Amino acid sequence: MAECLGVFVRVFKTVAGLRCYLELQQSGDGRESNDRTPGVGLGLVPTMGALHAGHLSLIQRARQENAIVVVSIFVNPLQFAPTEDFQQYPRTLNQDQHLCEQAGVDVLFVPTMAELGIASAPASAMPLTQVVPLASMMSVLCGNSRPGHFQGVATIVTKLLHLVQPNRAYFGQKDAQQVAIIQRLVTDLNVPVEIVPCRIVREPSGLALSSRNQYLTPDQKIQAVALFAGLQQAEQAFRQGERSQEGLVAIVQREVAGTPDLQLEYVELVHPRSLLPLARIDEAGLLAVAARLGTTRLIDNVILRCRQPIVAIDGPAGAGKSTVTRLVAEALGLLHLDTGAMYRAVTWLVLQAGIPLNDVVAIAELVSQCQIELSSQDHPARAGAAQPTVMINGQDVTEAIRSQDVTAQVSAIAAQAVVRRELVKQQQSYGCRGGIVAEGRDIGTQVFPDAELKIFLTASVQERGRRRQQDLKDQGKPEISLDDLEQTIYERDRKDSTRALSPLRQAEDAIEIQSDRLSITQVVEQIVNLYHSKLL
Repeated sequence: MAECLGVFVRVFKTVAGLRCYLELQQSGDGRESNDRTPGVGLGLVPTMGALHAGHLSLIQRARQENAIVVVSIFVNPLQFAPTEDFQQYPRTLNQDQHLCEQAGVDVLFVPTMAELGIASAPASAMPLTQVVPLASMMSVLCGNSRPGHFQGVATIVTKLLHLVQPNRAYFGQKDAQQVAIIQRLVTDLNVPVEIVPCRIVREPSGLALSSRNQYLTPDQKIQAVALFAGLQQAEQAFRQGERSQEGLVAIVQREVAGTPDLQLEYVELVHPRSLLPLARIDEAGLLAVAARLGTTRLIDNVILRCRQPIVAIDGPAGAGKSTVTRLVAEALGLLHLDTGAMYRAVTWLVLQAGIPLNDVVAIAELVSQCQIELSSQDHPARAGAAQPTVMINGQDVTEAIRSQDVTAQVSAIAAQAVVRRELVKQQQSYGCRGGIVAEGRDIGTQVFPDAELKIFLTASVQERGRRRQQDLKDQGKPEISLDDLEQTIYERDRKDSTRALSPLRQAEDAIEIQSDRLSITQVVEQIVNLYHSKLL
């Protein structure tokens, strides 16, 4: 066990020790209090060590979202070809451990090859059952020059996921092909883990951070920036209407050609999830580049999306999110993705089917087969209310979902993890088209992490208590003291921030709006102005 500034990091080199520790944590026996995070659950950050600011950003994200954070360090021989730099790959365990201590990591897992069942021989000779991703996903981008690489990655990542059994695993978007392959892997194999892609972290020059950057001389680091510069120019052309693979690739090639020492390996345009080659971008495209500079291989990428922007509004209960979201959508002419209405629609369906609210299995069957549609046109029965039409399985339930029976039961239905998982899938299908405004406690962090505009709308506990008291008075309901209301709100904030499923937190790229001294109209104006200034 290592200690730094009162932060303990358990270091395990064996699977037996790691599993014993994690089982004790999950059972509650031997739990070590750290008071470092409000999150619940277990997060895994798989690495090959030589940690840098990019890795630390993954750890920070995991620290925000989980009660226990495990970082694995394993230089995986299965992903290195015989001609690649396995022996020379930087190994800086002492420094890595120190960085993990400072970042508040709970567990550092540093297995040997033998511990993971791998003999100390070249990757091509490994006598180990391996996981083989789709050939179509391995035959593009880095797969062309690194045969066997992604099979080796998939095998070790799968082993780590089974050993650690995390709720969430964190990967950097710089390795976009790896992220897409692992996302497909956990989907196809029904591995119960959420794969969390995290944005590329760059040096001030724009060079994407990588453990291999330490091989570069100062002059080479300056030259390497041409990769990012080429992607930036292609992104600018995309915003101006360029959609063809030929045009976008040529822009990157021209920029890199100005740096003769950069030897391009590829510039390719593929779909971000399937990795299938694209002739033009109709929905979204991953423009990726790889090059060699001296003996160092560098990669970088950018995702280009055709959709209309997504506005994600998160914040604590009682901050006025629902009203603001509806009015922002109306002002911008976008669809109000009323997630609350979706949960109400499922509740209505459960009640109609006569399923007991505690029959989670039957509810899972029902919700996994339902289809909810939201229309941006006002519902005729609620003229002037900017109320979208809500359909479930082809039936208009816009009015029915506002009944007292639905209102009384929706919280119980929404609290079920299976309901949330299935509705998030449907919400994200709307995200593929864009042009939506949505609100919640994790819209910008979990549902739409790539939203173009993220708002964290908040207000003090005192202000939210005062507003709630006024609402009760306006509704003619019995008055509740401010102290009691504030305590209730404080407890709701605590529960929302510590729940295992989609905890409330501010996305790192969200803009906070503190609304204590602002009217609803002023908040809406701020968000509309941000939309126009940032996105148009």
